[in-house]
Amino acid sequence: MVWLVESGLHGRAGSTTLAVARDLAGRMDYRLGFVLYDLEGTAARCGVSVATVKRHVRVLRELGALVWRRHGTKRNLHLPGRRYAGTATVYAATIPAVYDAAMGHRLEGAGYGARVCGVTDAGRERAVGDVRARSRTVDKLLAGKRSSGDRAPHSSGPDHDVRRAGMRGKVNYTSRGRVSSERAVRRSPLRVARDIAVARQVRPLVAWTQHEGLRRLAYALRPLIDRGLDARDIAAELTGLAVGWRPVRPAAWITAALARDREEAAAHGRTDPSEAFHRAMADVGEPWAVVGADGPSYGIEGLTREEVVQLRSAAASDPGLVLAALENLGGRDTRRLYTNRLVDEVLLYEFTGACPVAVRRE
Repeated sequence: MVWLVESGLHGRAGSTTLAVARDLAGRMDYRLGFVLYDLEGTAARCGVSVATVKRHVRVLRELGALVWRRHGTKRNLHLPGRRYAGTATVYAATIPAVYDAAMGHRLEGAGYGARVCGVTDAGRERAVGDVRARSRTVDKLLAGKRSSGDRAPHSSGPDHDVRRAGMRGKVNYTSRGRVSSERAVRRSPLRVARDIAVARQVRPLVAWTQHEGLRRLAYALRPLIDRGLDARDIAAELTGLAVGWRPVRPAAWITAALARDREEAAAHGRTDPSEAFHRAMADVGEPWAVVGADGPSYGIEGLTREEVVQLRSAAASDPGLVLAALENLGGRDTRRLYTNRLVDEVLLYEFTGACPVAVRRE
C-alpha cells in the first residue's frame, strides 16, 4: 500500500488512505483475504468522518487494492438480541497488476485467483539489488560497532578443552555416530486432514479441549486415532484422563498422559505394536497410498473415481473436511479434489456464516 500511495498512481491517495487501509488490514482474515466493511467503526477508529472513509475506500478500489466480495443490503437478518441487522459489505484484498509488473512478478491464473509463480529478469535484478543494499547496511552497522578498546584479548593458553582429531590409519576425520537408516512413517496430507476432521468431532464432546487449536489437538490424538478409535471412543478416553479439572494446555497434557500410559505398559511387560504394524494400518486406512521403490507416496492422483465420489459426498455434509484439506493439501489440489464450487461455498461459509448450497440441499 505504501508503494501504491507513494507512486502517485492516484491523485487523492494519501496518509488517510493508508490509515483506512491499515484498519482494514488489522481486521482481515489473511487466509481468505476477506474483511467486513464496518463503515462507522472504521470512521471512529481512524478519527475521521463516515464520508471520508467512503471516499478513501473508493480510492482503494480505484487503485485495485480492494474489490467487492459481497454487496451489503438492508435486509434484516433477524439476529438474536438485535432488532435490526443488515447484511454487511465484504471486501477482498487484491494486488494490482501494475505492482506485479513493477516488482517483476510472473503470475499464474487471472483475476482474483492469480498467484505469483516466479519472477522476470527485471524482478530478479531488483531482488538482487535489494539484498545487496541490505547487506551493505548491515556491514555499516557492524563496522560502527567494531571497537577493540573495551574488549579483552583472545586467550593464548594451550589448555582449551578441545577434542583432538583422530589420526589413526592416516585419515584425519573423526568418527561420528551412526545415522539410523530407519525412516519414520510418513503421514500423508489426506491422513492429516482426516485427523483434523476427527479432532473437530472430538473437541465439542470434551469440555476441557474446546479452547485448544484443531491442529495441535489432532497431533496429540494421533496415537488414539492410530488405534482405530472413533470420535466418541476418543472422547471417552480423554474424559478419563482429566477427571475433575481442566488442563491449561490440553494437547500437551494429552501427549504427556499417553506417553505415561505407554511407559507403564512397558514396565508391566506390555509393548506397543511395531512400526511395521502402524505402517500397515496407515496403508489400509489410506487407499491412495501408492507403494514404490522408495516407500509409499501420497497424492490425489492415486485416488479412484469411487473414492473421489465418496470424499466429495462426505465433504458436502461436513465442510470441515474441505478446510482440513486446504490446510494440508493446498488450494490447488483441494480444488481438484472437491471442485471450485464446493471450496468457494465452504470458504464463504467460514467467513460469513452463510450456509453452503451443498449443505442446504441435504
